Amino acid sequence: MNPTQKVRIGLIGAGNIGNVHLQEFGKLQDLCQFTVITDAYLPLAEQRAQQYGIPVVAKSPEELLLREDVDAVIVGVPNASHAPLTIAALEHGKHVLVEKPMGLHSEAAKQIVRAQQRTGKTVMVAHQMRWESLPLQIKAQIDRGELGRIYSAKTGWYRRKGIPGWGTWFTQQAQSGGGPLIDIGVHMLDLAFFLMGEPKPVSVYGAAYAEFGPRQKGIGDWGKPDWNGVYDVEDLATAIIKMEDGSSLTLEVSWAVHMDTDSSPFLHLMGSDGGIALRGGEGKFLTERFDQAMEVPLVAPAVDEGSRVRLSRHFLECVREGKQPWTSAQTGLRSNLIIDAIYESSRTGGEVKLDWSL
Repeated sequence: MNPTQKVRIGLIGAGNIGNVHLQEFGKLQDLCQFTVITDAYLPLAEQRAQQYGIPVVAKSPEELLLREDVDAVIVGVPNASHAPLTIAALEHGKHVLVEKPMGLHSEAAKQIVRAQQRTGKTVMVAHQMRWESLPLQIKAQIDRGELGRIYSAKTGWYRRKGIPGWGTWFTQQAQSGGGPLIDIGVHMLDLAFFLMGEPKPVSVYGAAYAEFGPRQKGIGDWGKPDWNGVYDVEDLATAIIKMEDGSSLTLEVSWAVHMDTDSSPFLHLMGSDGGIALRGGEGKFLTERFDQAMEVPLVAPAVDEGSRVRLSRHFLECVREGKQPWTSAQTGLRSNLIIDAIYESSRTGGEVKLDWSL
């Protein structure tokens, strides 16, 4: 499209995450405008339309996708609908920003990749953590060679008592695709691969456990529970992922666990010349000088436009200029392949080789 033209956006999903996109893209009104919105609950879509000045409320995603005043679509709906709506949008000639996880499982992700390759349109997965200021600072130092070769990494996110929406679609495998692994673990996978230099994973050994959810323990304060519903996902998962270049990544995530933790996401990078420790909004660079261990604090800027604004701007640039997104459909497939392999390894007890064939 014309790189000087505003990108006209249609939003599918007016709930919490949809509202976040309305707020963040709304800060870039020189680059884009929302033209259409829809939601399974139309009164909510109408409320958002009035609140944000969106001219059209479509009765369905199908109606939205048929409109000529939509260049790009944001898919902000429950996980099971990510792939069907993304593929439908691509086939209608729209670019897509889809919430994580890209697919409910790796086959759904492969269908998206095939559709993206067939249509040539942009697909970007909305992973905001790599757009935060400290990871971007760290990435710049890594690209300068300050860490040397990153040969191993460890990442995770422990929530001690945080099972969300017990019994709703969130805790049902068929609707969500999994528990904390696909909910918060997918964020840490994306961040780790970004900072490790996007190595290609080839095998996974993992385990998943459901010790809290089936007993209605470990309940968090997010979402309204449905005590007549279903909980058939894990509440803790752990894995080691091996790469084609010989490096490795350890992942540990939970919604509920009896452990001393501050509930902040963390990432440790181990390089031949230096390392990184990142937890929450704080980080440090670790190395050795004059035979002594030393640490350098990493400080986020006092004034920061925010990760979601940077993410949104990048998506618009990719649409306007035909650039490849940092979080492309291929990175979404990578996450789905790893997550599926962790579940399979947990079932079988063995190492799982990743199948990248489309």
